Amino acid sequence: MAEPFWKTKSLEEMSASEWESLCDGCGKCCLSKLEDEDTGEIYWTSVGCRLLDAGTCRCHDYPNRLSRVPDCVGLTPKVVRELKWLPRTCAYKLLAEGKDLYPWHPLISGRADSVHEAGASVRHVVRASETDMEEPEDYFDYVLDEEP
Repeated sequence: MAEPFWKTKSLEEMSASEWESLCDGCGKCCLSKLEDEDTGEIYWTSVGCRLLDAGTCRCHDYPNRLSRVPDCVGLTPKVVRELKWLPRTCAYKLLAEGKDLYPWHPLISGRADSVHEAGASVRHVVRASETDMEEPEDYFDYVLDEEP
């Protein structure tokens, strides 16, 4: 049996459909994060992007997200290697670091809900939407103790 594509190809060698299939649908990258300007430390919040569906952990308008949300980051192999805030469970990050996917990843389990069943998504974590934030300071009320 042939090895799966993520074990035989670099991030740069993957087709667009292979690349997109790496996203496990956890929604963690769609949470607002705060960065300490002095230390560079990242603080996760329970505030979701205005396009995040907190139940499915998917984007309401994925094809147009980059134009609709100015600070949305389009992931590329280069960006994945540079970002400090990608979650530790992120398939893109894991593969860039030479690690394997978690057993609950949909490409391994064969089921999209396995990420939620494993507690590896933001389902039940999101407490507010960025549309609810009136002032930048409001985000501090939603800081999480650790990465979800």
